[in-house]
This record gives sequence, structure tokens and C-alpha cells, in this order.
Amino acid sequence: MKIAKEIFETAREEGRTFVLEHEAKRIMQEYDLPIPEFSTAATAEEAVKESKKIGYPVVLKILSKDVLHKSDAGGVKVNLNSDDEVKEAFQEIMENAKKYGKEQDHEVDLSRGVFISDFAEEGTEVIVGVTEDPQFGHALMFGLGGIFVEVLKDVTFRLIPLTEVDAREMVKEIKASKILEGVRGEPPRDVDALVEIIMAVSKMVEENPEISELDCNPTFVYAEGKGATVVDARILIEEEQN
Repeated sequence: MKIAKEIFETAREEGRTFVLEHEAKRIMQEYDLPIPEFSTAATAEEAVKESKKIGYPVVLKILSKDVLHKSDAGGVKVNLNSDDEVKEAFQEIMENAKKYGKEQDHEVDLSRGVFISDFAEEGTEVIVGVTEDPQFGHALMFGLGGIFVEVLKDVTFRLIPLTEVDAREMVKEIKASKILEGVRGEPPRDVDALVEIIMAVSKMVEENPEISELDCNPTFVYAEGKGATVVDARILIEEEQN
């Protein structure tokens, strides 16, 4: 919890109401959420060095207080398999960020460089999110990702804090729950790992109520016994009250 408070303080000192991706992942590590190995690099050479430590393939993303939606700024490169691909991707991300800044009429801070992550094996895509209602407080959302959440709105909500019973009910009550149970020869998904993620997110928000919005999207859940991984993480925080 202490690490989260320190990260939120740093964000507010920089005028941010969101935490950077490596900060979000650091907070999630504190709550034992499963995430791919990650690092950061300020130069192309550092990016190659850190990518080798993680092991190819890797993902590179822009790491800047001036860019919240990284894909919109051309700031994401995936499935990079060599030193040369990482160097090229680093340069492209920096150039794209500069161009994005000009289009938005502000200079993008590039001093932090990039976020580097292990390229996670694809699994069944789910979303775990949190919103804050002025009347009822924080609510946790769960659903399958992709078309199920974007078009069909097949999601379910519970107020935080959740019990394990709540979490298991959420997994079962979405319309697409049969997919998690295994269909057309596919093995059932690791629901226990999914429940642990839901419970960890609930605890994180309960202990850090300044979180106003949170997304673990996508989260990949694998076959039963093989766990789950939070691939992308986004955390927004409330402005500090004077």
C-alpha cells in the first residue's frame, strides 16, 4: 500500500491524474497480480539491454506523462524478436510521439523513454475494471473482452469490497460464461486464477480509494491450472483535495 501512495504522490506532483504503465504494474505486483516481466529504458541501447534480460519477443510502449492513450500516439510496438527490431521500434516510437505532440499542439516529454514487457502468450481475453459512482462508491466490472464487452456489453458489476463468493458469481453470471467452462473441445479456463485477480483488484481499490478508474484490459486467462496474466493496466486517480 505504501508504494501505491508514493506513486500517487509523484503523479500529482507532476500534475497527472493517471499513473504510468510501469507504475501501475509496480502497484499490481504489490497486490500479487500476475503480470508479464517488465522494465523501462530511456535510450535505444538500454532498450536492447533490458529486452535481452526479459527475453524475446518483447513489447515496447511510449512512457510519457503527456501520452495517456499510447496507441493513438503510435507508441506501441509488439512481438519484437531481435536487437535490431527493438532499436528500430524505439526510434519509431520516439518519432511518432514527437509527431503526435505537434498534432496536439504540445511538446511530449520523452525523457522516460519506453516501457518494455514480455510478449504474453495469448489466452481467452477478459476485462476486469473499476469505476467510481458518486453515490455508491467503487464498483468492479468483469466480462469477456473484445466483441463481448465492446458490442454486446456482456459485463457484470459488484460494489467493492468483494467476497470470494461475489467473485465466483460474477464469473458465472455473464452470458458468455460457457466459454470459460470450455466449449467445442477447448479445455475449461483457469477460473480460480481469475477469481484471485478479481479479489486482488478489489483489495487494491479498497486500500487505495483515491483510485477513480482502473482497467486490467486485456487480461488473458489460460487453461485450467495454467493461470492468467494482466497484459495492459491503466489506473486513474482523483485530483488531490485542498
